[in-house]
Order: sequence, then C-alpha cells, then structure tokens
Amino acid sequence: MIDPIPNKQPNFDNTEVAFRQKTNAELKKAYWLFKMISSNFLTKVGPPITNFFLNIGLPIQGAIKATIFQQFCGGETISECDKAIAQLAKGGVGTILDYSVEGEEEEIVFDETCQEIIRTILRADGDVNIPITVFKITGIGRFALLEKLDTKQTLTADEQAEFDKVKLRCEMICRTAYDKGVPIMIDAEETWIQDTIDELALDMMRKFNQERIIVYNTYQMYRHDKLADMKADHLIAKAAGFILGVKMVRGAYMEKERKRAAEMGYPSPIQPDKESSDRDYNESLRYCVDHIEEIAIVCGTHNEESSRLLTYLLDEKKVAHNHHHVYFAQLLGMSDNLSFNLADANYNVAKYVPYGPIKAVMPYLFRRAQENTSVAGQTGRELGLIERELKRRRL
Repeated sequence: MIDPIPNKQPNFDNTEVAFRQKTNAELKKAYWLFKMISSNFLTKVGPPITNFFLNIGLPIQGAIKATIFQQFCGGETISECDKAIAQLAKGGVGTILDYSVEGEEEEIVFDETCQEIIRTILRADGDVNIPITVFKITGIGRFALLEKLDTKQTLTADEQAEFDKVKLRCEMICRTAYDKGVPIMIDAEETWIQDTIDELALDMMRKFNQERIIVYNTYQMYRHDKLADMKADHLIAKAAGFILGVKMVRGAYMEKERKRAAEMGYPSPIQPDKESSDRDYNESLRYCVDHIEEIAIVCGTHNEESSRLLTYLLDEKKVAHNHHHVYFAQLLGMSDNLSFNLADANYNVAKYVPYGPIKAVMPYLFRRAQENTSVAGQTGRELGLIERELKRRRL
C-alpha cells in the first residue's frame, strides 16, 4: 500500500496545529480548567463533594456541563456530540463515540445500554468521521457475575441464563458492527474479571474478523503478563485464520489493582515500575508492526515517546501512514498536541468522545481529572502547551 501523501514526521511541539480547532475563548477555558485540575486537593476532595451536591439535588449540573464535562465529554446524547465530531474532523481526527455510563446492575439497564451501543454503530455507519466504536462488557453484564466466572466457580442455572444474555448482547453489538463495517473495541477492565472479557473478545474475533478487522480486544501493558498474552493470542488468531485486533494501552486501574492484591495477599499483576510498562508497551508496538497484515492495532496512548516510536517503526517497515490496520487514539480534551499533529502527518487518529447523562458520567470525569494529576507531568505538559499557544496568539 502506497501512502498518497509524502511522509513527514509529526512535530508534537507545534501548538498552532494542536489547537487550531479551538477558539481563543475555548483555549482560555481549557487553561483555567487544567489549572484547577493541577490542584491535588481539588481532585481528591472534589468527587465526594460533587456527588453529595448531585445526590441532594443542588443545581450544579450546569456548572459541571460548562466546565469539566465540556472539556472531556461530547454531550449527554449522541446528537449532542455532533459539534465535537465536526470540530475534530476539521483537524483530520476521527471520533470514537463512548457511552460512558458505569456501575449499573439491572438487566433492563444492560439491555438499554446494549441498544445505545448499537446506536453508536448506526451513527458511525457511512460517516468517515467516526471510524471506530467502543464498549465495556460491564456495561452489558453484572460485575459480580463476571468475577465469579473468572474464578471458575460453577454458575447456578439462573446465573448461566444471565451470562447467556451477556454473550447475546455482546454478539448483537459485534454482529451489528460487522454488518455495518464499523470496527468496535472491547475495553479492558479489572484483572479479576478480565479473563472472561478476553475469552468473549477472542470468540467475537473468531466470528467477525475472518475477512477484515471488526473487533479489537484491549491489552493493558502495565500488567506484567499482557505482552505474552498478546503474542499468544496472535498465534491463536493465525492458526484460526482471523485478524487479531489489538487496542494497546498502558492501563487504568493501577492503584485499585495494587491495593486489592495487597489486601487479599496475592502477587500484584502490575509491573514493578513505569520503565517496565514502557518497555512492554513499546515491544508490543514492534511486534504488531512486524505482523501488520495479521494484527490491527489501535495505539491508545498519551505518551509522546511511544507515539513517536510507532511513527518510526511504520517508516522503517515502509508501512503507509494511513494503513487501515494502524490507528492512534487519545481522549477528548487531552494531548491535542499528539492527536492533531499525527493527523497533520497523515496518520489515522481518533479521539474517545465520552457521552451520557452528567450524573452517570461523573465517575469517568473524576478518573480523568485524577489521571492528569497522577501521571507525572501530564497536567504540566498540557498547561505548558496551552500557555505557549496563548502567547503565540498574543492573548
């Protein structure tokens, strides 16, 4: 495959390209928001206070929607995301519609969530600006049920019937994705339910990835076992004749994972240090590029070094920047210097655009704020880039 546009390397320090889509007012608002997020006090004390206000009915939803929600979410409904979709598209960046309602337990809610995920696929159908979709298994099935399956306990007849419904919902989603030709990613979750998710994802790939990439599983490389798992899954895929879909991330549950392992007295599944996570992440990139016709990769990262490495690997192997088996992905409201500069260099890039009712999406928003303060230098990097662009615009 020949890239129709001459290759160039992205410049992640180019703030003009990074913030081209933002008005002066939007840029100033983002600056003050990241200033607030940089306060560890706010990110620790803010969640319980906000939840309390929401639960007693105080009218703070408008303030939330105009600030942190607007920075990191597309809207409360799919149609409200249209503005974010169009704004990203102007910079050559696609949208990954992510229905971010969490922590539900009722069958009726699981059915409703399944239908909402299918609506994201139908919205993406025929729209080049929404190249990939996503869902979580815990959005369509009970956490405790998945936990029991992971421990290999025998299910009761009612639990087996419940799990059959989870599998049916999962297949309905993936079959719709297959019928519409819209790839879909299955997100990774906690280690103590992940084996069941992995099995479901491989089963969906066997069914729907025979001819083209439709289903991706997610590999969290802050786990010390996931590089080996990804390579083993590639051998399974190769033997069975399907394309392995790999969404690669560092991970999202580190503190929770370490705490549970310590409390329950088992070895932590998390890498001993950040360098080990980085090493396995970058090694997985090399492995995927070496097998690019058999593995489709979504490189989910806010790490500049890993992003740059993947660009070098593609050029080294003479793989087109816009090869359909390679995507970069970041979260809405974060790392615009990566997303828009990669897109400017003709790479496939998409942003996660979460949406849902404000109260239901708050757990996601709090994680994003805490992630910015816990990842070394992330908030400072965001602020520094915004400050440079404000100066460039003489604001």
